[in-house]
Amino acid sequence: MMLPGFSAKKLQGIMKQIGMKQEEIDAEKVIIEKKDGTKLIFKNPNIVKIEIQGQETYQISGEAIHESAKPEISEEDINTIIQQTGCTKEKAKEILEETKGDLAEAILKLKA
Repeated sequence: MMLPGFSAKKLQGIMKQIGMKQEEIDAEKVIIEKKDGTKLIFKNPNIVKIEIQGQETYQISGEAIHESAKPEISEEDINTIIQQTGCTKEKAKEILEETKGDLAEAILKLKA
């Protein structure tokens, strides 16, 4: 962090006076899990921890990859859908992903 007209040493002195510490954190990956189940994944991020009067703040910069939440679909669930509806394995898996793993809803959609 550089401000025009301030040397790095003077800036460090000012930061110390106001009780501010800054530290770079070496990390390979940062994952932020959002409430809706999606994730933001930062690979090789630049992370700076800033502490001001005991309060810590983290600044993360880098390119985020958005990852959608996918339900875990078991073979048992797929086989149940196939037995109940006679559909293919691919269709059973597709409908279970679409219904977020809800067996009853998947069966009703396939029988409709």
